Amino acid sequence: MSSNRGVVYKGAWNLEVNDIAYPKFQDPRGKDIHHAVIIKVVSTNICGSDQHIFRGRFTVPVGHVLGHEITGEVVEIGKDVEFLKVGDIVSVPFNVSCGRCRNCKKGNTDVCETVNPEAPVGAYGFDLGGWLGGQSEYCLIPYADFQLLKFPDREQALDKMLDLTLVSDILPTGYHGAFAAGVTTGSTVYIAGAGPVGRCAAESAKLLGASCVIVGDMNKDRLELVKKAGMETVDLTLDASVAEQIEQILGVPEVDAGVDAVGYEAHGHGDEDYKKENPNAVINDLFDVVRASGGIGIPGIYTPVDPGGRDENAKQGKLTVDWGKGWLKSLRIQTGMAPIGKYNYQIMQAILWDRISMKTIMNPEVITLDEAPQAYQDFSDGSNKKFVIDPHGMLKGRY
Repeated sequence: MSSNRGVVYKGAWNLEVNDIAYPKFQDPRGKDIHHAVIIKVVSTNICGSDQHIFRGRFTVPVGHVLGHEITGEVVEIGKDVEFLKVGDIVSVPFNVSCGRCRNCKKGNTDVCETVNPEAPVGAYGFDLGGWLGGQSEYCLIPYADFQLLKFPDREQALDKMLDLTLVSDILPTGYHGAFAAGVTTGSTVYIAGAGPVGRCAAESAKLLGASCVIVGDMNKDRLELVKKAGMETVDLTLDASVAEQIEQILGVPEVDAGVDAVGYEAHGHGDEDYKKENPNAVINDLFDVVRASGGIGIPGIYTPVDPGGRDENAKQGKLTVDWGKGWLKSLRIQTGMAPIGKYNYQIMQAILWDRISMKTIMNPEVITLDEAPQAYQDFSDGSNKKFVIDPHGMLKGRY
């Protein structure tokens, strides 16, 4: 049996790389499962969602292995797996999903009804069904035939891994936000947040045919990446409102579609307010700037429990939003995690055929597993990099 190491949660602001158990063909409740594979992790990224855990804003048990953006090489196969073989390079959708329940059969793999006994949602590395994360050397993947996206050519996949590593979560998540908002040929779109998901949403909006993509943030380094990729920006540290800055770009203070790529750790904007947390801010901005009958996609995370919320309402996921304005404008709103399996094949093809390239806007940096705790801190401090963990050195020399 091989050894294994992973990024382990020790408490808020405290992560360690520890020896962990090599995966067994068992689910988190100890039931033997034969529909699973064990993968050798090729790449696993640090996500903004991981930051919620790191900062103590999304609770997980002490000792839990983090990480849900996973790409790997199949090294062991359960006896019920039919369509995968040892050596396949695969992308792992972060949604743990069975493929058999009513929601999965409809393609709504983000709300699988069977993989978490406490809620209709499962994900690696969160406290959502007990599934261990993939910021490790080896990881168990259940329902493998249904879940895994196999890359057609091993060497091509490894050569394009800095793009393909995004297919497990944030690129389909950004695409989902733009698609759900109705972005299409000629659309104007405002994306709140220039973090990794927001930048993926921006590139996805371009892929969908948007005429003008505008990204708002207070982090000037991240906004600079957006500018280099050819998008417009809104600087949330300025006194001018989002609508006023959009009007300076478009000539009108509104857009066809909006995407919330921030979630419940949002801040206000203008003067000193951008330094203060305001979980209502992004949704209210979108209600303000998305035109009547327009659409809003909200892949940014909101939770029913936030231990670090600014007040008692926020700690219970209760926000004060301008619902009357949103209702009067007949806005279409889509919330929730992205169903990765609905989009990942098409996005893989777009990458393999060079229809989309993420390196400029994502600014990836490949790191070792041991460097992950410091990368978490750097990300939390506002780094504009997308940290890609290479546990086995399989990407070394390719980039």
